[in-house]
Amino acid sequence: MGLELVIFIAAILFGIFLYWRESNGNGAYRFLNKIVNSKELQMTADNPKGFVFKQAFLPRLIFVVSLVLIAALIIEFLTPISVFASYYGISAFASFAAGTLIGTYIANFVIKSSKVIEEKSDSLEDIVSDTIDKGKDFIEDLKTKEAEVIEEQEPKEAPKKVEKSARERLKDKGLM
Repeated sequence: MGLELVIFIAAILFGIFLYWRESNGNGAYRFLNKIVNSKELQMTADNPKGFVFKQAFLPRLIFVVSLVLIAALIIEFLTPISVFASYYGISAFASFAAGTLIGTYIANFVIKSSKVIEEKSDSLEDIVSDTIDKGKDFIEDLKTKEAEVIEEQEPKEAPKKVEKSARERLKDKGLM
């Protein structure tokens, strides 16, 4: 289990590296596109699409699994390590393929979020400063309201009129 975890983390890092390399340039994908497609079907010069960069899930999955399969076949035939002869080899193969795929999506998230942050950096500064100003105004309003509440709570003593009791008033009227 420990070795599979190390393989999985290494595969995530490999996926991040693979996506980052293709985001900088897609020469291999262009070359393969020129070989496979006719002139009318070839991609345009400004198209940044690659094997994993800006691809949908299924083509990305096919590329990653085929790349890992080719690497596993090379390891199988050139070294004494038998990848497909045991459960552990197949499990390592699956872990590496899944980790690479997850790594490409992590890199996609990081690259997109960094672009959004760069675009919105000026407006983020304005938003933060406006929020700070509104917070200061809110705190000032709370302070003035607290002072008003404290003043209202202090009882104001009004001079009391000396009133006659009900018995005395009845006596004055002569009813008692």
